Amino acid sequence: GPGGGAPLENANPLIFRRSGERPVTAREEDDELPDSIDDREIFDLIRSINDPEHPLTLEELNVVEQVRVKVNDAESTVAVEFTPTIPHCSMATLIGLSIKVKLIRSLPERFKLDVHITPGTHASEHAVNKQLADKERVAAALENSHLLEVVNQCLSARS
Repeated sequence: GPGGGAPLENANPLIFRRSGERPVTAREEDDELPDSIDDREIFDLIRSINDPEHPLTLEELNVVEQVRVKVNDAESTVAVEFTPTIPHCSMATLIGLSIKVKLIRSLPERFKLDVHITPGTHASEHAVNKQLADKERVAAALENSHLLEVVNQCLSARS
């Protein structure tokens, strides 16, 4: 944009249509029934995360898709695959971190989270996945105030 910042890595991303809001079922309204968490619920948590470079959401860029979310409520596991817009995207770790932080903040502590790049879609896939899987590294990253600020921007609702 104006101000002569760094050029965007992917200046003209494809934009995908958002899926509609999901209707709330009678079962979900019933407080007596245990509320199990499903793929759609997780997707709804992460679809509106903002891309660090574009005024678009991860859903609009097809970085996250519901078919790449796998939840096993009984075993308390959540796995999310995300697809960077380009194979050399330097923002991949940041995007993965944003997804992870959103889920950590939103889900009960019992859940074990696995956030990783869709296999074969990024040049540094293994390095990024290793960082995202390492609890100490994730915690250290979130103690970096600049990085935390960027993550919080990705997670903030658009005005």
